[in-house]
Amino acid sequence: MIEFLSRPWPWYIGGPLLGLMVPILLLSSNKHFGVSSSFRHICAAVLKPKAEYFSYNWKDQAWNLAMIAGLIVGAAIAVVFLGGRAAPPISDGARALFASWGITEITELQPRELFSAAALPTARTLVTLVFGGFLIGFGTRYADGCTSGHAVMGLSLLNVGSLVAVIGFFIGGLIASNFIVPLVMAL
Repeated sequence: MIEFLSRPWPWYIGGPLLGLMVPILLLSSNKHFGVSSSFRHICAAVLKPKAEYFSYNWKDQAWNLAMIAGLIVGAAIAVVFLGGRAAPPISDGARALFASWGITEITELQPRELFSAAALPTARTLVTLVFGGFLIGFGTRYADGCTSGHAVMGLSLLNVGSLVAVIGFFIGGLIASNFIVPLVMAL
């Protein structure tokens, strides 16, 4: 059993399990699946800011915070007890794409040239981390949810806004990977 849990699961097991979260949440408690809203709940609970955006009863969303805690605990269990320290293998197509950007020694899913603490002084890494993080945060707020919330929950509810958001996510990903990342890598 431990060996089964410690290996990466194929898409036809992980995908349906993730997809089953939607009807389980809806049928059991009329809740919507999504991760990005948890940051708002944490800020409202911990910081108690005066901004109107954070002025609501965050305790009604405690289930969401419990779900996020479960994700963190589950990841810790996977790393500590199930040998989850290694990233899944990278495809040959991804290696070729990274090589076209000048990243040739890929030993893990996140290239050290972009994400290592030692690389922080370079302009490329600062732009990637700061600007990229800002764009993700802004986009999540502007789209009123993240990719998991819109793609998994919104599309299953036949929400037209979620369909538009998911199409935008894919277009943005294509633009970023084909135009923005090569520009950043050239710095």
